[in-house]
Amino acid sequence: MSADVQRWSKRRKMEAVLRLLRGETLDEVSRDLKVEISRLEAWRDKGIHGIEEAMKEREGDPLQAQLNEVNRRLGELMMENELLRIKASRAPGFLPGRSRK
Repeated sequence: MSADVQRWSKRRKMEAVLRLLRGETLDEVSRDLKVEISRLEAWRDKGIHGIEEAMKEREGDPLQAQLNEVNRRLGELMMENELLRIKASRAPGFLPGRSRK
């Protein structure tokens, strides 16, 4: 590997993308960093996509909090039900699937 080849870490890519978002042209950044324009465009597009995804998230969404609580409680009830089923199956005279009528 030659001395000119450098690994492009996520931090270095992010710095390049930020330069583009701040208004530097693709040509300027490409020449300065010795990176192909197509590669810079791909990094910029991924960066913008990541920003868009981050903005979609709702912090403190009351519906999501309520859904999380319902899912937590459902898990607890399922566990209790399974434990009761095991306990009942060990009780004398229990026949699974049949009523006592």
